[in-house]
Amino acid sequence: MTDPRHAEFGNFLRSRREKLTPEAVGLAAGRRRRTAGLRREEVAELAGIGVDWYIRLEQGRTVKPSSSTIDALARALRLSKTEHAHLKALARDPARKPFVREQVPIGLRDLVQSLNQPAYITGRRWDVLAWNAAADEIFGFSRLADDERNTLLLALCTPGARQLFGPQWKEQARRMVAQFRVTHDLWAGDPAFVDLLARLRRGSREFRQWWAVHDIAGLAAGEKLLDHPKKGRLTLKYATFQANDDPALKLAIYYT
Repeated sequence: MTDPRHAEFGNFLRSRREKLTPEAVGLAAGRRRRTAGLRREEVAELAGIGVDWYIRLEQGRTVKPSSSTIDALARALRLSKTEHAHLKALARDPARKPFVREQVPIGLRDLVQSLNQPAYITGRRWDVLAWNAAADEIFGFSRLADDERNTLLLALCTPGARQLFGPQWKEQARRMVAQFRVTHDLWAGDPAFVDLLARLRRGSREFRQWWAVHDIAGLAAGEKLLDHPKKGRLTLKYATFQANDDPALKLAIYYT
């Protein structure tokens, strides 16, 4: 059977190939193409590797491309720095234990509680693990069941999320999906991630569309315009920080 992580590696290659046009890489368009994007043999030629080898990579077979091959593919597919790093990460095959929900150290919990600004901590699966009263007033974490306390489920599947995020909902939600994809692909096949993915697919038609595109994005600070039912229109900047205690933990802080 194909390893789920190898399958995501192949899916990512294919999605980037299908986005490119011959003109974008300096090739003649030639005769009419039946499918979008470059042909496999064109990518192989641009990367300087064998066609059969490239096909095996895209099919997610158990192969281990070298760093030089990854770099050549990144150049051929015109990958961004974030996409290149993602391809490298997927090519690595370290031993991995089954996912276990993270525990937030008491010091981090106390820090979140001490902040006046809305703040919360999430884990690898984007589960909300700790939050303060200011964040609860905006996002209502305490009103959610424990297995629904997840920022992806909140934004994509929870009633009222579209109203809260207002006109920015589509932009914000799609960005979140692309950011989550980076982590998911490294945990592909793990039961906890399989379960979350199934719930997102059931709960959001847009998620199914965006997931199929296989876009990825890095985490970055930004701004959200919220239309809160009680607080009215809110303009909040936000930034995220990785915890030294456990790199899987991310602290999100909102401020004006």
